[in-house]
Amino acid sequence: MIAPTALFALDTLLTEEEREIRSTVRRVCDREIRPHVAGWFEAGELPARELARTLGSVGVLGMHLDGYGCAGMGAVSYGLACLELEAADSGLRSLVSVQGSLAMYAIWKYGSEEQKQEWLPAMAAGERIGCFGLTEPDFGSDPGGMRTTAKREGGDWVLNGTKLWITNGSVSDVAVVWARTDEGIRGFLVPAGAKGLTVNDVKHKISLRASVTSELVLDGVRLPAEAVLPGARGLSGPLGCLNEARFGIVFGAMGAALDCLETAIAYAADREVFAKPLSSYQLTQEKLADMALELGKGLLLAVHLGRLKEAGTLTPEQVSAGKLNNVREALEIARKCRTLLGASGITLEYPVIRHSVNLESVLTYEGTSEIHSLVIGKALTGIAAFT
Repeated sequence: MIAPTALFALDTLLTEEEREIRSTVRRVCDREIRPHVAGWFEAGELPARELARTLGSVGVLGMHLDGYGCAGMGAVSYGLACLELEAADSGLRSLVSVQGSLAMYAIWKYGSEEQKQEWLPAMAAGERIGCFGLTEPDFGSDPGGMRTTAKREGGDWVLNGTKLWITNGSVSDVAVVWARTDEGIRGFLVPAGAKGLTVNDVKHKISLRASVTSELVLDGVRLPAEAVLPGARGLSGPLGCLNEARFGIVFGAMGAALDCLETAIAYAADREVFAKPLSSYQLTQEKLADMALELGKGLLLAVHLGRLKEAGTLTPEQVSAGKLNNVREALEIARKCRTLLGASGITLEYPVIRHSVNLESVLTYEGTSEIHSLVIGKALTGIAAFT
């Protein structure tokens, strides 16, 4: 027997440092996450602050950023960390993605030096948590229609509006909130506890239950002039951040798929059907072979996109292709693995159903499959079919 990744000799494409980073994150997940995550999922909770400090101690938070206490690792290293985090649970990878690729990246890319010094070292250490307020109740795929506004009053800004589906919202020390101004869309750093800011957790989730999801209501939140991100004007600011996070999903989704496939292979070897191991049947082996092929192709695509990112040539269309393919295939792998586990596949004793329902959210957030199809379609035809 060989591991599914060995079929494609994946490790030969990685440096020793990249393999060690992957192993380090895997050990942390094995020790701190896997023994507890099914319980967190069932209870609909996540000890986000404790986990942030743990992940900060091994350099995972903002690990692809340079300076300010960040590790400055390459794109493939970051991707492999996302793979291992999502192999544990999509909610954990979401926590890290929002912290590092959305909130921290926004400050790192568009913030003032004072903002960077104030927030980034503590966020890299996991001592402070950030969230990213772009999506609104009526504007997900069309962020340009946002209704949240920021108006000048003297030397201050006053924000009004609502953001929804905000990961890390109620545990955050700072929210990067995007709002419409007379100068176009701008980003603002809204500290926790700001007067006029109300944060409500989203309840009754079936997916991403081991994750904090919130609503941010801004009712006359007054901020000083230095709260604005000076380097971001227009939608290119938040969309640039989203592209960073989508890249992590390209790897992360394959982590969920890998955990499902490894679980199914082990289960099929132990489970006897008609006095023979389930894995000895041709239909079982066909399912396993098909899933291993799609997993391997997705991993090769992820590493290739990572190398393009490290070379500075990765395009948004290529990220869309990676996100669309890998999440779609990961979801299909999770569903097919569930069939191999039979009735056991619907219980939290095994991770497969948890990954499956989590991937339903991953398929939607940070660009639905339909939106990424249209991004690719525009690239191929030169025609925007969004409206």
